[in-house]
Amino acid sequence: MMGPETPFGFESPPVREEMESLALSDAPSSNYRSAMSSSLPAAVSAASVDAGGGDPLLYPPHHLQFSPSSPASGDGGDASSSSASSFLEPPSYADVVFSPFESQNNGGSGGADQGSFIRRDCSPRSARTAASDYLKIAVADPQKEQETANSLVPGGATYITYLITTRVRSAAAGEGETGPIEFSVRRRFRDVVTLADRLAEAYRGFFIPPRPDKNVVESQVMQKHEFVEQRRSALEKYLWRLAEHPVIGKSDELRVFLEAKGKLPLPTTTDVASRMLDGAVRLPKQLFGEGPAAQVAPQDVVQPARGGRDLLRIFKELKQAVTNDWGGVKPLLVEEDKEFLEKKEKMQDLEQQLSTASQQAEALVKGQQDIGETMGELGLAFIKLTKFETEEGVYNTQKVQAADTKIVATAAVKASRLYRELNAQTVKHLDTLHEYLGLMLAVHSAFSDRASALLTVQTLMSDLTTLNTRIEKLEAASSKIFGGDSSRLRKVEELRESIRATENAKNCAIKEYERIKENNRNELDRLDRERHDDFLSMLKGFVINQVGYSEKIANVWATVAEETSRYARDRN
Repeated sequence: MMGPETPFGFESPPVREEMESLALSDAPSSNYRSAMSSSLPAAVSAASVDAGGGDPLLYPPHHLQFSPSSPASGDGGDASSSSASSFLEPPSYADVVFSPFESQNNGGSGGADQGSFIRRDCSPRSARTAASDYLKIAVADPQKEQETANSLVPGGATYITYLITTRVRSAAAGEGETGPIEFSVRRRFRDVVTLADRLAEAYRGFFIPPRPDKNVVESQVMQKHEFVEQRRSALEKYLWRLAEHPVIGKSDELRVFLEAKGKLPLPTTTDVASRMLDGAVRLPKQLFGEGPAAQVAPQDVVQPARGGRDLLRIFKELKQAVTNDWGGVKPLLVEEDKEFLEKKEKMQDLEQQLSTASQQAEALVKGQQDIGETMGELGLAFIKLTKFETEEGVYNTQKVQAADTKIVATAAVKASRLYRELNAQTVKHLDTLHEYLGLMLAVHSAFSDRASALLTVQTLMSDLTTLNTRIEKLEAASSKIFGGDSSRLRKVEELRESIRATENAKNCAIKEYERIKENNRNELDRLDRERHDDFLSMLKGFVINQVGYSEKIANVWATVAEETSRYARDRN
């Protein structure tokens, strides 16, 4: 997939390094041919070339002459009308959104970074960032530290911590603060996992941006500094996305993570094995109805059962799910929101379209990268050919034509650099597709929260039906005995107590389900608005960059056509 920093792993092969080391002369010159011819021997001059007595290359064969119909060849062919640095001036269309190139002559070997376009950041995302409570979130300074708590071998385990610097607006910093407040804390990746788990528990139904993966395999395969830098960048991006969210950005969990000094005070997530063990210890008491363990606590039903601490609940909800799918009996409560079901289906279609568009965007980036690299290699090949012709040429015209070849070679190298800069901008714009494709994971998670909450309500309703049926049977059996059956009556009272607890749990589960439904509804509306704005901004930036760089590349070759228009005039 695409990434904002190093698109498709742009390497620096020997050819590219050689191309970057070329010092392309971009100084304005009224006589470009004189400048190029200065590298020839002093005996070679334009006058001696014009004389050309006995030179078989003075007038090239008919099939090698340039066509006078070339659109770039002017009538006069005045070299002073253009210069080698003309492509450094912003073209008419690109001038709207691009800042001018920095002159490479001022900075020596500028490379791709020195001559890159600077896009003015007025995107919808920057507006959302400006509306958040955070003015700055920076992840930097990765440091290796020793694991001391759970390490069997002293000094055997290490981990990386990152310095997270945050600047908060005064309104969010607290009372009595008159300006932005800056916080600096150190966090490890495990703390990020804890933050994501706490947010998932507290904000069910929201489209919470997914956290970066652990990438255990990549950490072993990649170079250590590359992996650390990749994770640093991913963490910074993740924290910014959380801060831009209108609800998550104001959460206490995120604020504590970014501002609390020392060890992260959020409760860590218990591993699955421990949770399953707790559930196994609790299961016999639930089955035999011993004390409060046999009843469903209202505070437990607001979280999904798949956590593992309540195995009986897991089994019941699994049975309910199978009954819903295969039992042929309609549950007491079903999903009847047709608008939500339609939007859910549209989200599935959107994910497929985003996947296809993201793949095609990657193909475009790869194609532009190949064009830039091939163009640069062609320019280097022409430069080497020029050097050979200059050193080994017998006739003066060979050396003059070598100078013309050098013009083409220089233009090819310049065009190669422009293609690479265009590719970097293309990645920045089209990466929006990849980001929204990743956000589909959050959408599925929010929909899963809704389905899980609905299943919990259905299971509790089914439990209530079962309990009421048992009471009816016990009362019917007890009524057949004169004076009643005390043991059955006592069991009825216990069941009535279980019904009251289950009824309270069902009411809490319904409230949680309704809350998740409302969160889904608001998030879908927000996603529609932001997707419209982000995609419009993406397409606008993509088109403008394509047009702007195309003009610049066209100007490079137009300059070559003007400088070599002598051939067209000679033919005429």
